[in-house]
Amino acid sequence: MVNPFALDGQVALVVGAAHGGLGAVAARTLRDAGATLAVADLAGRREDLRATAAATDASEHEVDVTDEPSVAALLAAVRAEHGRVDVVVNAAGIMLRKPYDETTLEEFERVVRVNLTGTWLVGREAGRVMTAQLAEDRARGASDAPAGRIVNLTTVYAERVGPVPESAYYSSKAGVVNVTRSLAQELGHLGITVNCLAPGVFYPTQMTAALGEQPERLAWFAERTMLGRLGDPDRDLAGPLLLLAAPASSYLTGQVLYVDGGWSAW
Repeated sequence: MVNPFALDGQVALVVGAAHGGLGAVAARTLRDAGATLAVADLAGRREDLRATAAATDASEHEVDVTDEPSVAALLAAVRAEHGRVDVVVNAAGIMLRKPYDETTLEEFERVVRVNLTGTWLVGREAGRVMTAQLAEDRARGASDAPAGRIVNLTTVYAERVGPVPESAYYSSKAGVVNVTRSLAQELGHLGITVNCLAPGVFYPTQMTAALGEQPERLAWFAERTMLGRLGDPDRDLAGPLLLLAAPASSYLTGQVLYVDGGWSAW
């Protein structure tokens, strides 16, 4: 019996994979499932990215998701090095904790450009590469070749807001959901699936580390979940991520999978 969660023989790319974030967790998950791995992040995060690459035997690449040529070059480089790209996980993102009336237009647009425009650019280039290789696979009679999986990371706040002032972040992550649905609609006829993973508060990660200085807020977040605890990066993300990246989800597309301890179900 074929394991529907195995990624043996497939090539996976994780964007935003520097050590300390959920992208690094995604990289380990895909490697453990058997995928050949490529990881990418900003040049300024080179050392953290190198740590992820070393831990996962991955090829290492620089990318700026706000820069169109950079994203196109990344997908082309991974395909040139590994022969194909079967799974793309986009975990690149930034957060801005700032009241709306103190947030500048430049700051707002920067968050939107990284989180939303960057997701679209990565998805567009991934879709182009997957479409091209599908045509090649079919031309040589490889009808059982994987169609492709794109997984975008959004947040439990994709369709709601929280107690922290983050209007730019909330807005950008809500947009990620409909970019995902739109790409799913356009790529669905090829069998390529596009889905969203929506984590709740995972602690500790690089993005949530500052909450360690606010134990009362951490307690509030934990109490807000049905399970009464925060997400553990080492054990709570791997299964849901693998579901969306593996053959098991071949009939699942355009969806948002909340991994939030029941937060969104209240």
